[in-house]
Amino acid sequence: MISNTLGIGIQGIQDGMQGMENAARRIARGGVDGPQGTAEGVGGLVEPIIDLKLYERSVEASAQVVKTADETLGTLLDITA
Repeated sequence: MISNTLGIGIQGIQDGMQGMENAARRIARGGVDGPQGTAEGVGGLVEPIIDLKLYERSVEASAQVVKTADETLGTLLDITA
């Protein structure tokens, strides 16, 4: 059960990092992909910035899952030792 939880946490970190990369790429392009005034234009940087922050929070939450699973495993090993 703990290894499954660790796996889920690690997968969440990887998915969050991938999302952060994609959002950062969209920010770096600076809206050059679309006409001005559209969601993909110069004024359209708000959405990727929000996405970047959401993915950051996702990575933080997944890291907390991994940390808690690690601490729980350590406690279980201490009890059985």
